[in-house]
Amino acid sequence: MRMSDTYAYQNAPKNLRIRLIHLPMILRCLAFILLIIVMMRPQTVNPWGNKSVEGIDIMLAMDVSTSMLAEDISPNRMEVAKDVAKDFISDRPNDNIGLTIFAGEAFTQCPATTDHASLINLLQNVRTDLAANGLIEDGTAVGMGLANAVSRLKDSKTKSKVVILLTDGSNNRGDISPMTAAEIAKSFGIRVYTIGFGTNGITRFPIQVNGMTQYMSAKGEIDYKTLQEIAETTSGHFYRAASRSELQKIYEDIDKLEKTKIMSKSMTKYFEAYQPFAVGVLLILLLELILRMTVFRKIP
Repeated sequence: MRMSDTYAYQNAPKNLRIRLIHLPMILRCLAFILLIIVMMRPQTVNPWGNKSVEGIDIMLAMDVSTSMLAEDISPNRMEVAKDVAKDFISDRPNDNIGLTIFAGEAFTQCPATTDHASLINLLQNVRTDLAANGLIEDGTAVGMGLANAVSRLKDSKTKSKVVILLTDGSNNRGDISPMTAAEIAKSFGIRVYTIGFGTNGITRFPIQVNGMTQYMSAKGEIDYKTLQEIAETTSGHFYRAASRSELQKIYEDIDKLEKTKIMSKSMTKYFEAYQPFAVGVLLILLLELILRMTVFRKIP
């Protein structure tokens, strides 16, 4: 029996209509998927509420005397102290934190602020050559450093005020004794955490002689007794640190002791989000219907 077939057209070129012959079915499947999403009833969330944050005012009082260049802690005491303090500042975004530096004299490097980016930048720029260049007197004025930090906190209205005092020596300069400064801090309700940083052994540190760097050795003299008395007088804590890890642990302990208080109320409101998908279903079904009746119309 002879029958007609399409064998002669199997290699004929295909136009765009032939290539898109399955488009109506694809559109119907897409409409079915969107219909399922509509039935799942998607929603958006708009959380809102009032948040009350009570931060803590903290002043870092940091020794920048020449002895802070001692290399018993690699690369030196000053760089390690700055690195660890920077991490401490970054972990307390809600607190007002400032920086006092002292050697034979003391001054405020940065008042208490919540602009921690600027504070960290000023901290990174702290150098120990201020005394060597004659900008301030060399030595260790612990009392002056503490008094300067206290003067920046005494008018604060926050319930918690803290000074973190770090030094690697003993008080040998200044017009205010450490214990006098501690009594002033106590009268203003300021707690002082004292840190004796470094070792009391023989250490070497660089000095500049005629534009050249030379090294000299000296014996450390950290006055642990006075630092402990300052902490006890102000209801704070005294710490010793002879390495980077010990100093990090101390700042972690202080971070746990001085927590920021946060009180918040929040509410959540939900909104229906199925409407765009429903509109998509209608448009796709309409497009499929038009294509089936025009471009892809089949004649039996």
